Amino acid sequence: MKPLVGVVCDRFFVGDYDLHSAKHSYVRALMTCANVIPVLIPASRDIESVTDYLDGVSGLLLFPGGASNVDSTRYGAVADADMLVDPDRDHVALELMRGAAARGMPLLGICRGFQEMNVAFGGTLHPDIHASGHSDDHLEDLSEDLLTRYRYRHEIELVDDGALSKLAGGAQRVRVNSLHRQGVAKLGARLAVEARAPDGLIEAIRLDGPAFAIGVQWHPEAMVASDALSRALFESFGASCRRYAMRDED
Repeated sequence: MKPLVGVVCDRFFVGDYDLHSAKHSYVRALMTCANVIPVLIPASRDIESVTDYLDGVSGLLLFPGGASNVDSTRYGAVADADMLVDPDRDHVALELMRGAAARGMPLLGICRGFQEMNVAFGGTLHPDIHASGHSDDHLEDLSEDLLTRYRYRHEIELVDDGALSKLAGGAQRVRVNSLHRQGVAKLGARLAVEARAPDGLIEAIRLDGPAFAIGVQWHPEAMVASDALSRALFESFGASCRRYAMRDED
């Protein structure tokens, strides 16, 4: 049987309707490339414990990117009234992140999830990387169509002999489609840098330990059909989830 993998939803309104949703690009990449069965996890502050969710899955897509940003009060910064936040997702995502790490469960953080990964382990973020002096190559232009928007933006330099470098066949540099407003400021405990952008901004991290636990700032889910590293990232994640599921069956 294919393992179940939890995908954390965003919570937002469309008209009068209060919705929980995840983009199909993440779901499709998990089904077609990671070869797992995605299960959507609602984002709600009514959830008191994430234990039941962790008991039911063998991995977590922690966590797909979304329109909102991590609430700055979560990492000790001043609240920004102009920033779109999703406190329900913050509540669920950060607890799932820490719970999965405690179990050695495979996890993959993408974009906002990469930032959540850093915050979950005590790190901080630049609420606005451009105001902090980083490159405008990270900006998203919402007037562009999706294919143009998710094109390669810049290169990143991979850490020698790191997990991502191995997935990239030993490459030192690869191109990525990085789009975001926030970025890592202080790195969280137990986290190691896997890649940096040309302006020095951290673009990928790994949680110390034997389990697959990687966060990337870019969007591999949009490029699994054409980009070797993106595909390798999801394939390796899926293989780790299957090993975890088999461990539970023993």
